[in-house]
Amino acid sequence: MVELMAPGAGEVYVDCTAGLGGHGLAIGAALGAGGVVVLNDADAGNAAEAGERVRAGLGPGGPRVEALHGNFADVGRRVGELGLAADMVLADLGFASSQMGDAERGLSFMRDGPLDMRFDRSSGATAADLVNTLEERELAEILWEFGEERGSRRIASKIVGERRVSPIQTTAHLASIVQSVLGPRGGGPRIHPATRTFQALRIAVNDELGCLEALLESVRRAAFVLRASGARGGGADDRGGSWLRGGARVGVISFHSLEDRIVKRTFSEIVGQGLAESVTRRPVEADEAERGANPRSRSARLRVIRIASFG
Repeated sequence: MVELMAPGAGEVYVDCTAGLGGHGLAIGAALGAGGVVVLNDADAGNAAEAGERVRAGLGPGGPRVEALHGNFADVGRRVGELGLAADMVLADLGFASSQMGDAERGLSFMRDGPLDMRFDRSSGATAADLVNTLEERELAEILWEFGEERGSRRIASKIVGERRVSPIQTTAHLASIVQSVLGPRGGGPRIHPATRTFQALRIAVNDELGCLEALLESVRRAAFVLRASGARGGGADDRGGSWLRGGARVGVISFHSLEDRIVKRTFSEIVGQGLAESVTRRPVEADEAERGANPRSRSARLRVIRIASFG
């Protein structure tokens, strides 16, 4: 990621999904005192902690660090409000490991907890709200569309039957329902049978695909603004109000085919419109050593484009 982003002294790095600040530390180390690291996260706790960790890790002689709490679909506007323009943008999709390990977040069936799944717990419907109120057809559609779960109709039917007896409020309860439908090996040889159901509900609760499309469209619009500014005779430093600079590197790390298809399609369109060039002609994946040390990396795919410089 650092190699492909190619950070330089004095540049601005925008981390759309800061987590606990790992990428911010890695990139920020190359920016120097004149650079800026913008850390954004939908999880207010992660945003605050990432800010503290990156500031401490980079020290007083390091870049300026800004921590934002919010959805990355809105990150372009927030960056503009700070009076900044990004030279690098990264979105590491899905959830943070810290969230997965917290039973109270309800993201995992490995530890019993409330069926929440919201990245931003300050607002919005929980997974429990969805499984206890949606019609059977709507539940089945979510499981199929966002989880590619072949047993979606049977699982939805079982959920509706179970909730008539008692509300489904915990991760263990939901996981047991799915397993009772699919069997202990229903997810395949490598994953728990409830994996796709939990993925689907998490994506629906957080509108993950909609937010990803909004972020990528914001990148496209910013590139159009840069081109329009160049057509008017603006110089290399004239951004025309764009939240990106010419030459900005934009990267997305996805973890399942639904996300990767959106990124691949939109990046291809942006490149085809003459607004950017591909940095990664094929997605970069973890090598064998990394997959062994970090099994969660086995499905990660990184794609990067470089916004064109106009004028």
